[in-house]
Amino acid sequence: MRILLCPLSDGGYLYPALAAGRELRRRGHHISVLGRSTAGPAVAEAGLAFAPAEDFGGDGAFSAARWGATGVAQYRATLRAARAADADLLVTSVLCNGTLLAAETLDLPVVVIGLAAHLWDYRTGGEGEPQYGRTRENRTQEGHLLYASVRERAGQPARTSRWRGSPLLGDALLLRGAPELEYPGAQLPEQVVHVGPLVWEPAHDPAELDEITRHLDRSGKPVVYVHLGRNFGGGSLWPTLNRAFTEGPFQAVVEQGRSTDPQPGPHADILLVRKPWMGPLIDLAGPVLASGTSAPVLASLLRGRPLALSPNGSEQPLLTAACLRAGVAVHLSASREHPAGPARVLDAAWRDDGLRDRARALGRRLAAVDSAALAADVVERTARTSAPRKEDHAYATSRP
Repeated sequence: MRILLCPLSDGGYLYPALAAGRELRRRGHHISVLGRSTAGPAVAEAGLAFAPAEDFGGDGAFSAARWGATGVAQYRATLRAARAADADLLVTSVLCNGTLLAAETLDLPVVVIGLAAHLWDYRTGGEGEPQYGRTRENRTQEGHLLYASVRERAGQPARTSRWRGSPLLGDALLLRGAPELEYPGAQLPEQVVHVGPLVWEPAHDPAELDEITRHLDRSGKPVVYVHLGRNFGGGSLWPTLNRAFTEGPFQAVVEQGRSTDPQPGPHADILLVRKPWMGPLIDLAGPVLASGTSAPVLASLLRGRPLALSPNGSEQPLLTAACLRAGVAVHLSASREHPAGPARVLDAAWRDDGLRDRARALGRRLAAVDSAALAADVVERTARTSAPRKEDHAYATSRP
């Protein structure tokens, strides 16, 4: 089977797709990856074939920061690349409306790799779920509107879809978290399957890690790994970071890959890094401070680290609420009026044996799952059950 991976090219989306792709290649399938040119080195390290989206007119089309604005470019790039690869199935990321529309246009099965928690409406249940920020209903409605907008701007007429329920789920959607991160009693849509964290990241450079370790050893303070997500127009977390790590009990390693405007104070114990890997840095840390995005939350839990979460938008409030329910995180408010200073919140999280024990237990359950194998099983099953008739497939892939 010829499979084209079309994930967003940011590490938090790209790496899980590569984890699944490596297992599918091991099973004998032909795997290629479509993404922006910056993803090339990671794809090469994963041992998979790479097709730069720019070669197919997809400049910027697979950027997580611009996912809502580049749907048409993503659609056209995926359409051209899938035809060039003679793809039998597509694998993409949640939020990739352009690739979903390309799969529909080509009558190809498509598997969506989701986040650590489900974003959209539940099938049943969940009525009592507290809503932080936007509701599931609102998020689902906006997702459908964005999909319809990409269809209209791409010049595709409305038609009946083969997908049951929502096109946002594709033929199958893979959740990288665990069932306990969903609201108690809620039932997921039929297409949604828990497969676990899908862990892969580029190998770290030992010399770079040694340099970081020597820098941290000079202070001797316990380390907090900080991974910031986008703030979606909300307040910056940097004033909070400077308060927490200036003349406090901790020092911080801050990954600035998603922080467009780092503002460390002149006396703050903060080391800025920009690395394509985070696992070895979390291994150096005690607690982890994050915005509530999937990649650092899952990486921290797999290493048994307690979390302090300060969410802004997108899935951040939803995943933060899930971690608070599971008892593996504390909430860190970015408000200056917060009654407990941020350093005290981090210290309490680090000293909370129950919090750490629950994080370790959930991490062990996540690690016990062969998530790449489960994801590959779903992809193969989807190909068997969702592929169009051969004559329809030939017509779809040859039409202009």
